[in-house]
Amino acid sequence: MTASTHDLLANAWFVLIGLMLAFYVITDGFDLGVGILSLFTRREDQRDQIFASIAHVWDANETWLVVLGGALFGAFPAAYAALMSQLYLPVMGLVASLILRGAAIEFRHAARDKRGWDLAFGLGSLGAALGQGVVLGRLITGLAPGAGSLAFVAAAALGVTAGYALLGAGYLLKKTGGALARRARGWVGASLAATLAMAAVLTAFTLFFSDLGRQRWTQPGAIAVLAALGALALLAAGWIVYALFVGDRRGPFRGALLLFLASFAGLAFSLFPNLVPGRLTVLQAASDSTTLVFMLLGIGFAFPIMIGYNLYQYHAFRGQVAQAPHS
Repeated sequence: MTASTHDLLANAWFVLIGLMLAFYVITDGFDLGVGILSLFTRREDQRDQIFASIAHVWDANETWLVVLGGALFGAFPAAYAALMSQLYLPVMGLVASLILRGAAIEFRHAARDKRGWDLAFGLGSLGAALGQGVVLGRLITGLAPGAGSLAFVAAAALGVTAGYALLGAGYLLKKTGGALARRARGWVGASLAATLAMAAVLTAFTLFFSDLGRQRWTQPGAIAVLAALGALALLAAGWIVYALFVGDRRGPFRGALLLFLASFAGLAFSLFPNLVPGRLTVLQAASDSTTLVFMLLGIGFAFPIMIGYNLYQYHAFRGQVAQAPHS
């Protein structure tokens, strides 16, 4: 195949992997968020509602992470090797956290004393969110060492955690009722403030201190695109605040999804054509054309099935979960 065909295939896989990551963040993000928020819930009946709200969707949500890892390994093996060699500990911590929360979900219903499994679920959710934030921060800094990079990674970990809590709070607000829904309304406001604060910190750091900001954001037209996405993110934040003010139960979750999608689009735009800033571009990291075509045929079959299954399960379990009698 020609070089232009290979370039097209490599860029197409960059887009596909971006879509997989977006699907994972907006699906598994909210159930990680409700797990984090369960740590702030003392009443067992409210934790029962929290578990019931995600019982039928959490495992399918995590499928996107498995597919994402396989796609990155096959389509961009050089990037996979570079990232895994540097991020082994946070990735293994992420995997262990997901295993812990999965075990908690499965075994909680059979336990006489549920408090231990409830704590494991919450800590597993928190560990997974922090792990993903560390991976994101290290990726944006190009795996660079130093105190400045460490501070950015810490801010990214807190930002991802706050964002997932925002998604989780919005999801609980629309899926539950009674005292838990009232608490979720407060969690939406608090997590939105934390998410916006961390987003401002990360944006300022990227703009003034990172190679990504100096190289990509200073290109002609880049600031205009990022400003438009930033305006969309602020509009989403305003939607959340307005929905809380008028008592719209579904608006905060929809606004949080829009906020995440705008932020994710800004990240993808900032990274391209890099996969690991300062180290590997999309073309440098890509597999040969034959491999990319073979994988494209496979994902072309699997992608519609996965999306269709996700849409069906959310439609089938679209109602509110039942409230405990004494809530």
